[in-house]
Amino acid sequence: MTEIYNEICDAFPKQLAENFWMLGNYYFNLYLIKGENSTAIVEMGVSGIVDSVIEQLESMDVKPDYLVVAHPHSDHITGLSGLRERFPDARVVAGEDAWEFVTHPKAIEGMVSEDRFITRMLESKGHRPGRPPLSKPPDFGDFLLVRDGDKIDLGGLTLDVMALKGHSPGNIGVRVPEIDTLIVSDSLGFHYPQRGFLPLFFTGFNDYMASMDRLLGLHPKILCLAHQGPLIGSDAENAFRIAEKTSHDLLRRIIENREDKNAMIETIFHEYYIDEFRMYSEKNIKSSCGLLVRRGIETL
Repeated sequence: MTEIYNEICDAFPKQLAENFWMLGNYYFNLYLIKGENSTAIVEMGVSGIVDSVIEQLESMDVKPDYLVVAHPHSDHITGLSGLRERFPDARVVAGEDAWEFVTHPKAIEGMVSEDRFITRMLESKGHRPGRPPLSKPPDFGDFLLVRDGDKIDLGGLTLDVMALKGHSPGNIGVRVPEIDTLIVSDSLGFHYPQRGFLPLFFTGFNDYMASMDRLLGLHPKILCLAHQGPLIGSDAENAFRIAEKTSHDLLRRIIENREDKNAMIETIFHEYYIDEFRMYSEKNIKSSCGLLVRRGIETL
């Protein structure tokens, strides 16, 4: 990875372009877009970093007007409660089906337990949370529902919303055309710096690849990932090729071994449950690997 990336990892908030910053920490990345009239944060992170994010915003004297939910998985949504508490006038923005996902009984149980696990992992790595982990799912309030093609004008900067299928219900990407930037969350997979991606086609392989092709066609200068990002310049361009190849490679392996699904799940789990991915619980990642195998077989 480039020296630019290493520098980014060491400093938060980090300015990436005019009126555009990365917040959070190495593991969980949020993005601040400051227009002439309004300010937005894309990605909500987890409860364990929310107080650090608030401190970062206060150091910049920024109060966000919009809190944009990229998708409703636990590591992208549990920071919302703390941000709404600190900035009650900010309006939540979310894609179709995001609220329904967050309030599903199965999702609630997993969200709370995973946030607790991530909180402990952050503490073990020297990131002391300023509050207890989440005890209930975040409330979206009177949120703004956005669909593919919707735009939010911040004044001089625009949030172009894209519905990106294949990874999660309610998954959206955000393009800021004025600064040639794409915020894609997990739509290319989970990012391992210098090593590539774990594909995350949880809701469908073909939809996942179609979304990736759409993003690639925009040729962003800055590619903003939700974890261990962003990627800039040639690294951004290369990321699409790497993510596409690893997705097809994993699909092929799943199809070739579809008669022994449990063994394939264990193989994927042991290959990828390393380094940054150990921020999550084994139960969560094994379940995710099982979902990948199921979606791979369904692609046939």
